[in-house]
Amino acid sequence: MGLASATTISSSSSSLLSSSLCPARRGFLLPCHHHFCFLSTFSKCNLNWKRSSGKKRGERVKCSAVGVGVEDEACELVNGVELSIGEGDDNIQAYLFKAVKNNNGAGVLLLSDIFGFQDSATRDFAYQVACHGYNVLVPDLFRGDPWEKGQPKPMFEQWLASQDLQRVANDIATSTKWMVDEFRAAGISKKLGIIGFCFGGGRVIDVLAADQGACFSTAVSFYGTRMDPTPASKIKVPVLFISGDDDPLCPIGVLSKFEKIIGNGSRVVIFKGRGHAFAHRPGSTEEDADAEQAFTLMRNWLHDGLLVNS
Repeated sequence: MGLASATTISSSSSSLLSSSLCPARRGFLLPCHHHFCFLSTFSKCNLNWKRSSGKKRGERVKCSAVGVGVEDEACELVNGVELSIGEGDDNIQAYLFKAVKNNNGAGVLLLSDIFGFQDSATRDFAYQVACHGYNVLVPDLFRGDPWEKGQPKPMFEQWLASQDLQRVANDIATSTKWMVDEFRAAGISKKLGIIGFCFGGGRVIDVLAADQGACFSTAVSFYGTRMDPTPASKIKVPVLFISGDDDPLCPIGVLSKFEKIIGNGSRVVIFKGRGHAFAHRPGSTEEDADAEQAFTLMRNWLHDGLLVNS
């Protein structure tokens, strides 16, 4: 074990869980990459996506399921809608991924990394979460100005400084209110879950500290960056922290502090030999396996927090 208070994973081992939210304005189906295909009854993902930019329309991608022998069935379990939520200066764009079959009525707010809500890895992950019965909202945290891959690294701090954290917090609050209002209108009283990657994983802490259990009942932070432990004592719900031990952007010692401060059954899981973003951007076969295990840990955590203990 790398930490007395954390679970360290050195090698990976490997339900689908009905509500109607708002009607779709622009429908699309998302492709699933092979490393995130956790489909209990399907082995072929026959999916389309449509970006608002019009690129890659009609793309079809196959993927294999875990431990399933069924062939050539369509994995069309989720539909999506591009939304404009909030009014005036609070108006932001978002994607809603809604489980079509076996919708469990629970909602999840997913906060992206620096590459934004339209990034294919983020949308792929959100699709897979929805595929397990959830309604997943992914807001545009950067107001159309995410960090672009290939930009000079020296420009990063300047770009980040332009992303006002109070404005980001307000946009997350707008997204949360939208989900609460939609669920109330649909007659659903369950609280929400929140997931974040990297930049979004750091914001999970701020959101939960401000929320204090009012809207969110559980959370998962994947290798959160720039996390401030000061507000952690205000968090009232359990948080699952997932990271790698080779990630300088998310030190293990920091996560251990958060786990102790928050309590409430919070847990840290560290994957040995893994660096930043391995769970939603795996770059090798080995990382694929650990990404699958990380997804399973998250899925079970959401199930317990939103369905079993709600």
